[in-house]
Formats: sequence, structure tokens, C-alpha cells
Amino acid sequence: MTNTQTVLDIHDRPSAGKLTTLSIQHMFAMFGATILVPQLVGLSPAIALLTSGIATLIFMFVTKFQVPAYLGSSFAFILPIQMATKEGGIGSAMIGSLFVAIVYFIVSLIIWKTGYKWIMKILPPIVVAPVIIVIGLALSPVAIDMAMNIDPDLDGIKEYSMLHFSAALVTLAAAVVATLFFRGIISLMPVLIGIIVGYVYSLIIGIVNFNPVTKADWISAPDFLIPGVHYEFVITPTLLWLMVPIAIVTISEHIGHQLVLGKIVNRNYIKEPGLHRSLLGDGLGTFISGLLGGPPKTTYGENIGVLAITRVYSVYVIGGAAILAIAFSFFGKVMALIATIPTAVLGGISILLFGIIASSGLRMLVDNNIDFGDKRNLVISSIILVIGIGGAKLHFTNTFEVGGMALAAIVGVLLNLVLPGRPQEAIDSLEDKSNTESF
Repeated sequence: MTNTQTVLDIHDRPSAGKLTTLSIQHMFAMFGATILVPQLVGLSPAIALLTSGIATLIFMFVTKFQVPAYLGSSFAFILPIQMATKEGGIGSAMIGSLFVAIVYFIVSLIIWKTGYKWIMKILPPIVVAPVIIVIGLALSPVAIDMAMNIDPDLDGIKEYSMLHFSAALVTLAAAVVATLFFRGIISLMPVLIGIIVGYVYSLIIGIVNFNPVTKADWISAPDFLIPGVHYEFVITPTLLWLMVPIAIVTISEHIGHQLVLGKIVNRNYIKEPGLHRSLLGDGLGTFISGLLGGPPKTTYGENIGVLAITRVYSVYVIGGAAILAIAFSFFGKVMALIATIPTAVLGGISILLFGIIASSGLRMLVDNNIDFGDKRNLVISSIILVIGIGGAKLHFTNTFEVGGMALAAIVGVLLNLVLPGRPQEAIDSLEDKSNTESF
């Protein structure tokens, strides 16, 4: 993309009115997905919004205000957070988030000292793509249960509701229509549009409870979760193995986003400000989010899409969206309204989102021309998929186990390193590739 096509470049400052309009546009692009993650894992949507804004500002500072990226809630950690919460309470998931951030710190430090090529040898597409597929497919039962209004924790009692399922189908249909038949900004907000349409339909059929809204204050602080205050800071091996290995995928996602973003704005972000800085910014955002009670963060493909369409690359606009998100998190009535979204509506949109996660893994395999006629590739991907989706576990003691997608990710990395016949990666052409999709 040439500079003649650019409407506002990285450090161009728009007028106050234009800045507000463009920032609102970015906020709505990330809004639906950012609040969906906390809804699915039992966290506060308000704290997710607050921490997304804070994380974005931190990221911009660390990257020397050169990278116009927005950080929102990561879908890759939905299942690990749910499992960690079931294991030791929501505080355990927050502790896990802190250690995920520490992995980012360590990797960014190593990249700063040694360069980035080694990480691409450890995380090639044949490892990362099947793990992404596992993440999407492992979440699919959650989406279906929510869509049908089934509570899997009710001692096997399943309360199927066709009424609720119809709300899920309407939500899904609206998101699909927004994705396929609209253009421009609207096509980048299928989550938000699906939730809005599903919510209106839910109002019509009478499955929305407005009591939380009437009781909520207009202005209220988000529900913070501070270690040592709201939960006991206890670290267990199982907790770490549930959360930390997922960084294998999110680091790859981060690299892909930097490549795509660099192409759009005509810059090489891998070299300047450097992959080590952008990873550090992502890690610091996740760390602060975990300290406050928010989900892990990742750069958002939705906002990268907005940049591509509008050709407005100004970091002031991204910073404005972050400030708006922080302000929104203190509107108690709005947050209470979000909390009234029926489970079926969330389930309907999750059917599409979790499927897209799995499909993005397939696309990575296709884009990288992975040859499944090669038995090595077939073995690695097959083992990752069955271990991850099948829920295999390794029990070391009564209190320590590794399983599911975490085990699948670890096994994939090890297989790629030890099996003979590993091809020579085309690392030198890394800057010209953009094969990782958002999720």
C-alpha cells in the first residue's frame, strides 16, 4: 500500500470531531468480541473493557507509538480459563494469566538478544495450525449447550428449550448475513450485530430479565479481582500447565498480526519497533489485565480490518478508542444491560466464532501449502488433533495433571523438534508472509 492511498498516517492527528467518530468506529469493531469472552468465562464485561483500553495504551507506549493495534480479550484462553476456574476458582485463572504474560516477557527478551528466527523454527504452521483447530473444536460443545439453554452442571439434567434455541439461530443468522452480505465497516462487526439482533428477538419472545438494569447505578466501578484481596495467590503445577502452553498459539497469532498490519500501513514492524517490543507490550497488557481481573489480551484482527478499509492509521485514533473503552466500563447501566444478554444469544454467536477459530487453523495449513502426502506432517497434525480434542491427560500426582489443548501444544512442539525430515523453513521471507488469522 503506497502512502498516496493513506488518509491519515501513523502520527497524523485528526480534528477533535473526526477523532471521536473514528475512535467510536474502532471501539464498536472490538466491542462484541471483547465483552463476549468474559461472559463465557464468568468475568466482568466491565473489567474486560477497562483492561482492554489500559492494555492498548500500554502496548502503544511500549511500541513507541508506532503500531496502531488494539488489544482485546483473547478467545484462545476461554477453555483454559474455564478449566482453571473449575479447578481452583476464578482467581486461579487470573494467576494463570499472569504467568502467560511472564512467558511473553521471557520470549521478548530472548528475541531482543538473539533475533526472531528461532521462534519460527519452534512454531511452524504444522504445529500451530492443528492447535488452533483444537481450540475451536474443543469449545464447540460449550457453544451448543449455551445455544440450547442446557446447563451441563445440573447433575445431568438438561433443560432443552426450543424458545432459547430459536434466539441462538436468529443471532447466528444475523451474524452470517452481516459477514456475507454487507460491506465496509459493517462486515467487520458481525459479533456486535448478531448480539444486537439476537437481543431484540429475545426481547420480543420474552426471555430477557431487566431486573439487573433497574437495580444498577448509572456510574459504578468495574468488578475488580485483585490477588491477595479478592482471592488467595496460590500457584499449582496444574494451573500453570492449563494456561501457559496456550502462549504457543497466541505468540504465533501476534506475529501474524504484526505482519498483516505492517503490510497495511507500509512498515516492517518485525524490525522496527521490533517483534520484541510488540510482544512485550502484549505481555504487559495481559499482565495488568490479570492483576485487575480481566482476561488475557491479544491484538485484534477486527481493528486491523478497520484500518485496511478506512486507510486511517493514526495512533491517536486507536488511543481514543482505548480511552472510550475505559470510560464505558464505568457506566453501570450499560454494563448491567450487557449482563442481561441471554445465554442462548451468546451461544448462537459462539457457534460462528468457535467455528471460525477452527477454520482459521485450516486456512493456515492451506496458505502455507502444508503437504499431507508427507507422512511427517500427517503424523504431527493427527496426534495434535486427537490428543487435544479427545482430552488426553497426563496425571503426575493427585494434584498435578496436564491435558487437553495444553498437552496437544506441548506434544506438537516436541514432535516437530525430534521427528526426522524437518524441512528448511523459509525464515528469511518471513516479512513477506501473513498467514495467521485473528481469533
